[in-house]
Amino acid sequence: MTVQVFPYLVMDGNAREAINYYKESLDAEVLYTQTFGESPESPDFPLPEEAKDRIMHATIKIGESELMFSDTFPGQPHSAGSQVTLCITTSNPERSQKLFDGLKQDGEVTMPLQKTFFSPLYGCVVDKFGVTFQIYTGEEK
Repeated sequence: MTVQVFPYLVMDGNAREAINYYKESLDAEVLYTQTFGESPESPDFPLPEEAKDRIMHATIKIGESELMFSDTFPGQPHSAGSQVTLCITTSNPERSQKLFDGLKQDGEVTMPLQKTFFSPLYGCVVDKFGVTFQIYTGEEK
């Protein structure tokens, strides 16, 4: 079982611009991009037109390090300087639960750990120090 921590930059509609900037300035390799418009549709939550081209998730590689990105959903608050979060990834759901439970002590859950279309367990929590963590459960490699 591997556990990794990735810096995760949350942008306000300009993630694609940032990705291209880092691609050029840092010789980064784009490993993955997906827009909100490319995600599965949900009749319960229709996607606003202004959200469709925003980046839902992207990963770039700079040397041996990976950096993740997303845009905020239109209307979500965003403040420059606080857009860096940490994404902890593991392939073990029990480990994800333990990490999440530990971080939520004296913290604030902003998205409960739950099954999503992209992960068997994913959630977000702000720890007691104000650091935002995303817990992502992937597949065993």
